[in-house]
Parts: sequence; structure tokens; C-alpha cells
Amino acid sequence: MASAVTCDQATLEGDTSQSKLTLLKQGAEARIYLSTFMGRSSIVKQRFKKSYRHPKLDAKLSQKRTGQEVRTIVKCRKAGITTPVVYFVDNDTHSIHMEYIEDSLTVREYIQQIQNSGESNDDERLVSLASKVGTTLASMHNVDIIHGDLTTSNMLLRQPYEDSRLIMIDFGLSQISHMSEDKGVDLYVLERAFLSSHPNTEELFKTVLDVYAENYKKSGEVLKKLEEVRQRGRKRVMLG
Repeated sequence: MASAVTCDQATLEGDTSQSKLTLLKQGAEARIYLSTFMGRSSIVKQRFKKSYRHPKLDAKLSQKRTGQEVRTIVKCRKAGITTPVVYFVDNDTHSIHMEYIEDSLTVREYIQQIQNSGESNDDERLVSLASKVGTTLASMHNVDIIHGDLTTSNMLLRQPYEDSRLIMIDFGLSQISHMSEDKGVDLYVLERAFLSSHPNTEELFKTVLDVYAENYKKSGEVLKKLEEVRQRGRKRVMLG
């Protein structure tokens, strides 16, 4: 997993125990800390307070989104999709204590590593990875899980990377929906992130979609919605 962006020690907002954590990352909605849980390395994800919201509304939204994220992770694991194990949920601090995936790389880092390696089997390794991504997304959509923030930074691989299952992380914007539109948007978000982070990989992403179509029973409807979303995106760009 990514190394710490800072070595500063911190405490969770609202945590009266004052347990120490190491800040790994801060996003728009949450902070990610490295910690320990019952003697093992763990990750703590805390939704922090938003000063621009009324405190009661902020607390209600944080609790709702934390609950939705945990439910999505549990639903994924029941469907055979690999995610970090949830150890504990602290509703007072709006934080999730979960498994730390050791010796891992994000898919973004792995693709960049392959592209820079110059080895003879690079194309084979990339196609294998694209197949894993397509299969995993199909498994999620088969049980109506919408990730909401699909990027190659929100997918992990353990060592040995070539043999690892895809590990999905960061379900903070997830929802449950049977709508083809929502699934099409999910794919569109990934497509934009994929091609932005990894230029000249259009054929590789096509493999992702081909494998997705082979494994998702209603892929025709979703891919049609994906094309509609693409067209709306192009119109917005043209209109500025």
C-alpha cells in the first residue's frame, strides 16, 4: 500500500482514547491512517467534520455514508469480491478500522511498472490485468454494487502481483442500484480515469469492457448507457 505522506502522529476527531495513528492520505471526504488493531497493522478511515455544514447535518451525513460504505464492503465479500476485511466501526468518530493490505501496489502503480519494464511479456501481463478488472467490475454490477469512484488507484494487487486477485478499496461514494444508467456512469468514470492516468491504453481498456461484457448478464444495456454518457461528455466539452 502507498507509503505515508507524512510521519506526523495524529488522533481521530472525537476519539477520547487519544490513540496514535500515522496519517497516510487525506482526501476531500476522509483521512486515511495507519494504525494497529488487536496487534495487527490496520487502516483507519475517518470522515472528518465539515465546517461549512451544520454540525447535526454533518454528523448525520457522515454516519449514513460510513454505514453505506461498510454495507457495500460486506456485500462485495459475500459476492466473492476481494476487499479489505472490516474489523470495527466507530460511529462516534465516523471511522472504519479495516485490514491493511501489506506488500501491495495500486493497479495504477502496477501498470506504470509494467510499461517501464521493457520485458517481452509486458503485453500479456497487461491483458491479464485488464481481464481481472473486467471480471471484477462484472461481479460488482451483477449484485448491483456501484463503486462511484472507480480509478486504478482504488484497486490493489498483492505480491506476487501477476497471481493476485484484484482488491477493491475506497467505497466512500458507493451505492446499491440496479439502474443501467448508474452502471454506465461507473464504467465512464473508470474509462476517464484509466485513459487519463495511462495514455495510449485505449485497446487495453477495450479488453476491460470486452471481459466485462462476457461476465455481466445485462452488459448490452449498460454499454449502451456508457455510450450515451460519453456523448453527453463530448457535448459538454464542445460547449465549454
